[in-house]
Amino acid sequence: MVSSSNHEGVAQNKEAEMPDYEDPENTLVIETTKGNVVIEMRPDLAPNHVAHIKRLAREGAYDGVVFHRVIADFMAQTGDVKFGKKDGKDFNPARAGMGGSEKPDLKAEFSNVSHIRGTCSMARSQSPNSANSQFFICFTDAPWLNKQYSVWGQVVEGMENIDNIKRGEPVRDPDTIVSMRVAADA
Repeated sequence: MVSSSNHEGVAQNKEAEMPDYEDPENTLVIETTKGNVVIEMRPDLAPNHVAHIKRLAREGAYDGVVFHRVIADFMAQTGDVKFGKKDGKDFNPARAGMGGSEKPDLKAEFSNVSHIRGTCSMARSQSPNSANSQFFICFTDAPWLNKQYSVWGQVVEGMENIDNIKRGEPVRDPDTIVSMRVAADA
């Protein structure tokens, strides 16, 4: 039988192992096939996009989704939860990048924040109000995207893992999001 003091010690040790994020409710922890990535979400810039991404992450929608479009010196795109989910019923590498979630598209939340290395921003069609589940992470500064895409976060740890994602349009044998969680839920 475990004594209560020993049990509390185990709980305290588990808590000590958890990283200390400034705002766990607005922090994403993504495990990729290349390693972990931590994103600080920006509800101050794009509250509806952040809420939408958190909802999808909490549903496990991003787990197993491929990085389907990865352009050197530009960005890595992922998030097609319909055609890009490796174990999903609709997985189709040829169509990855053409789908989204079953939830409604989002109204644009453009801001004055620049697209720099590590910026997380929503992918969309030519319509500004067509973002759904797909997003991209910039490898480098991309000022031509400023005020045209909804910035919702910034990589704060693990950018080297994004740098190591396989390139291609489409990507052959693509890297994936193994899991994507809101830090508060860990």
